[in-house]
Amino acid sequence: MSSRVNYSSGAPWEDMYGYSRAVRIGNLIEVSGTVAVDEAGAIVGEGDAYTQTTFVLKKIEAALVKAGASLKDVVRTRAYVTDIRQADAYGRAHGEAFGDIKPCTTMVEVKALIAPEYLVEIEVTAILTG
Repeated sequence: MSSRVNYSSGAPWEDMYGYSRAVRIGNLIEVSGTVAVDEAGAIVGEGDAYTQTTFVLKKIEAALVKAGASLKDVVRTRAYVTDIRQADAYGRAHGEAFGDIKPCTTMVEVKALIAPEYLVEIEVTAILTG
């Protein structure tokens, strides 16, 4: 049986809410829903769907690297957005990160995220194959 390794980003919410930024078991890595907040707790790209999505994907990439993976290992993304009318902005940022990788993806409009300033929350699944 493969061992489980939890990866933390150091965010205070991880201990408060009982979750990890990423979890790796064997060749499977799951990255938790990620929003556009920096290490200091500041919102990045307030009001800008493209900027928030770009930041979130870079934050996810950093978590994957910690777990021994990269964006190339991502097989599924899930984006929860607060305004589906901005799908092209979210999609453009996603395409820049995953254009050649082309993971399965889902984009769903939700009523709200944990704070009204967040426009997008993304989670990913990665599988190491090599």
